[in-house]
Amino acid sequence: MADDGQGRLRTEGGRASGAVVAGGEMLLGVGLLALALLAAYRLYLRWGTRSGPGGAARQGEAAALPRMKRRDFSLEQLREFDGARNPRILLAVNGKVFDVTKGSKFYGPEGPYGIFAGRDASRGLATFCLDKDALRDEYDDLSDLNAVQMESVREWEMQFKEKYDYVGRLLKPGEEPSEYTDEEDTKDHTKQE
Repeated sequence: MADDGQGRLRTEGGRASGAVVAGGEMLLGVGLLALALLAAYRLYLRWGTRSGPGGAARQGEAAALPRMKRRDFSLEQLREFDGARNPRILLAVNGKVFDVTKGSKFYGPEGPYGIFAGRDASRGLATFCLDKDALRDEYDDLSDLNAVQMESVREWEMQFKEKYDYVGRLLKPGEEPSEYTDEEDTKDHTKQE
């Protein structure tokens, strides 16, 4: 094979091997299309069926929940709202509890951040760790976090405050819950909208 001077390949018999090149390009195109379809199918299997059987019904049930009245939570009370035992999903960040039910795709039992549901997510968010080791079973005062990690916790808190309903505080051991009036509850909910 040699170049005929115009960028085409010439075989010894004088004929261009364009048919071979066109066939190779077509085979490459079909192969790439097959890979793209396989990747799309795998993504569908991973994320499209994540909610499992009854997942759509569970999300519909969660969307129909009335707005939660403000109250404070102990760690034990917070754990009830993990999306598995109760359709409502709560999590705490920097001592504040947020209703993340509308984000159940992310924070539900099968979601990528489901580990935080019904828990204090502060340490995991501060350290960018999604392992159970990043979560504490007792109250976590976060005193061992460095300044950068604490700033990260405050940034996460602000993001949750903008996107989700604030429903109360996470109580320290021995701390008594606050009594919230309906007026305080309504005022805060209208402020967020």
